[in-house]
Amino acid sequence: MNSISREPQHDTRGERYDVAVLGAGMAGGTLGAVLARNGVKVLLIDAGVHPRFAVGESTIPYTSTLTRIIAERYDVPEIAPLAGFRGIQEKVSPMSGRKQNFGFVYHQEGRPQDPEKVNQLVVPEWQRTESHLFRQDIDAYLFHLAAVYGAEPRLATRIQDIETGEDGVLLRSDRGEEFHAEYLVDCSGFRSPVADAFGLREEPTRARHHSRTLFTHMVNVTPFDDTEAASAHKQPSPWHHGTLHHVFDGGWLWVIPFDNHEDAMSPLCSVGLTLDERVFPKPDMPPQEEFDAFLRRFPQIAEQFTDARAVRPWVATGRLQYSATRTVGERYCLTAHAAGFIDALYSRGLTNTLEVVNSLAWRLIEASRDGDWSTERFMYIDSLQQGLFDVHDDLVYSSFVGFRHYDLWNAVSRVWKATSILPTMTLERAYRTFVETRDDDVLRELETRTTPGLPDPVGHDVGGLLSYTRQLCEEVESGALPPGEAALSVFARIRQTDALPAPFALGDPDNRCFEATPDLMRKTAEWGREEAPEHIRPLFS
Repeated sequence: MNSISREPQHDTRGERYDVAVLGAGMAGGTLGAVLARNGVKVLLIDAGVHPRFAVGESTIPYTSTLTRIIAERYDVPEIAPLAGFRGIQEKVSPMSGRKQNFGFVYHQEGRPQDPEKVNQLVVPEWQRTESHLFRQDIDAYLFHLAAVYGAEPRLATRIQDIETGEDGVLLRSDRGEEFHAEYLVDCSGFRSPVADAFGLREEPTRARHHSRTLFTHMVNVTPFDDTEAASAHKQPSPWHHGTLHHVFDGGWLWVIPFDNHEDAMSPLCSVGLTLDERVFPKPDMPPQEEFDAFLRRFPQIAEQFTDARAVRPWVATGRLQYSATRTVGERYCLTAHAAGFIDALYSRGLTNTLEVVNSLAWRLIEASRDGDWSTERFMYIDSLQQGLFDVHDDLVYSSFVGFRHYDLWNAVSRVWKATSILPTMTLERAYRTFVETRDDDVLRELETRTTPGLPDPVGHDVGGLLSYTRQLCEEVESGALPPGEAALSVFARIRQTDALPAPFALGDPDNRCFEATPDLMRKTAEWGREEAPEHIRPLFS
């Protein structure tokens, strides 16, 4: 393997870029490609190189719809294949897996798994197929796409000094190189140079949720469908066809296979264990030993891992949650995981990333044309990111409290479905309208939000349900309310939320598996036209 030169690739003195992007992962690569395609002079910097390991491997329908929007809106057709499993397989990476469901299996330590305590949301194959992304291939694809469109790539370049002001941005590398730009976007992640430079980390974080994680890639992971523990399960979609979550009091374990389809070329499976660090303090032992000790406590989960072995070093973290006091300042913006992080639960990380890319890109393109880089122009991005953070925090916090008692978890899982299904319908309607009309105002109207982390017209209703659920879970956590009573209250509130389509039956505790069959969607369309509240009916027109 050729070593990477530590000498400057070329003399950049005197060059001035419109936008410097720190971080060449999925956020930076996508943003760099979009900006360069639309005539923005982009510098794309990363301290590392490609290919490289990354997590954040599971897509959801909202993410895929955002992917289609970005590809169409910014005329970058090479992004469009990332919106579906087949497109990824054919155009990007044959190493990725399929995702046909979100599966949840509830466990109680010391008790056999109850086959009635399972939940599933099926992604209907007649509509789409989501993906398990082999991130090192996806990230490299987007990085190279940005370079093809003209972004200046600078890998193995570590920025150690940042200056911003009304005249622009000055970056200095650890090799003494200087880079000048009009604006700086930090897509780098937790160790954000911009957050460090300007003291933007919120200390302590406002996140209510607490968790740490350990994760790796494995081979020889047994499909859960083939284990004795799953023999009595009657969920509509095989667990192995999707992202499996083993949930229990204090945490959850993910199983994300890349080998779960007939054309699979990868033998890998992403495995991660996420724990409330207050319930499971980080022990003084290697991650593999901790994982093995956990499996001994849950032997029915362990059935999947009888022959499994890690093929790369484990990553073990401390508390995952961090946030920013602000994400936009003079000539800079933090995005995605540079701005904050909650938890991998519900696969919202990529969604939040693309939400920010979509709303930030058109502002940067216009600024590059009219020269207006004022902070005010970008303040919506701060509101959006803080809202996305708070919505995800409320959702995951409530879920971890729910993990203590299946009835409460069963109720909270319906709130998650409400935050997933209706916002996706809103986004898909906007996408279809934009494709038909090419009117960008249709997409800009998505930024008019009563709840910053959720799109209108459903944001107010779903946001109210989520806030109510989180408040009840706070009472459960404090001991003021039994979890069974909280579950009854959440289900009652779901049934009272008129914006939720009645055919979905989210308020029925026995309706543990949700599958959007053609017949269900036909009934839902009828409900939308004839019974839905006035502000919801446009979704079905």
